[in-house]
Amino acid sequence: MSDDFTSDRNLAMEAVRATERAAIAAARHLGSGDEKAADLAAATAMHKALARLSIDATVRIGEGEGCTTPLLYVGETLGTGDGPKADVALVALEGKSIVARGGYNALSVLAISEDGGFLSVPDIYMDKIAIGAGYPDGLVDLDAEPADNLKALAEAKGVPVSQLTVCLLDRPRHTKLVEQIRQAGARIQLILDGDVSGVIAAAYVESDVDVYLGIGGAPQGILSAAAVRGIGGQMQTRLVIRNADEEAKAAGIADPAQKYTVNEMARGHVTFAATGVSQGSTLRGVQLLNSSAITHSLVVRSLTRTFRFIEGHHDFSDNGES
Repeated sequence: MSDDFTSDRNLAMEAVRATERAAIAAARHLGSGDEKAADLAAATAMHKALARLSIDATVRIGEGEGCTTPLLYVGETLGTGDGPKADVALVALEGKSIVARGGYNALSVLAISEDGGFLSVPDIYMDKIAIGAGYPDGLVDLDAEPADNLKALAEAKGVPVSQLTVCLLDRPRHTKLVEQIRQAGARIQLILDGDVSGVIAAAYVESDVDVYLGIGGAPQGILSAAAVRGIGGQMQTRLVIRNADEEAKAAGIADPAQKYTVNEMARGHVTFAATGVSQGSTLRGVQLLNSSAITHSLVVRSLTRTFRFIEGHHDFSDNGES
């Protein structure tokens, strides 16, 4: 573990500055109907901010298929090159379609780890389950039936299943899962996009979400694990391979059916930052004013197991920065 990496508390603030800039740039496109412009604006702003960091970083989880910019791609080197070697995982704008239609839960997300800290996964789907901290290890399991997981969590909380809220993506692939959750008696919070925000809500004890379930992107799974490392909680994931094309993408994975825990997905010292672009369950969206903006961010350091919410006030009247 690099002493430079673990002792640099400024890295957390630099990370959140990058997500703030990306969030502000994306927020200028809220409700515009143009998701490509929002995505490009966020990626460009984050790339500019990361270029200034005193690290020698390589993007391990970055802009994948369907991205609108050649920036922030997997394998790209970032930073000034003067600091410690690091890995970067990011989604400059999680929820570009959300921003285009002016919806909820859009985020800008960034995680920085020591060199080799992030599990390398292909850009395919991943099955996930996540809960907050304070429960016995293995309380919930991907291989268990949803009703059994909900019963175990309710018993651990000392509440009936009917008081649990399950967050998952509103997708046709979850039709059966939704039926199982409702049959078990739990409440459901369907989100249109952004499963990193869903996992954060499940891990954060003061949110109205008790558990996150379902299939989302594998890169977002790694970012979610980085957040859980500092917030606390449990998370299990497994890659989902649906066809020959995805099987080819996962060819380098020794056991595609393996279940992963948080520490297997995001190892060592991890710094995580997320800034709300639009209003969400855990983070407020960007408030744009005439020549300034207000942002609301979460920053996490796994080394100290601390997380902070930061309200940023950004004045652009003199320098025009965004």
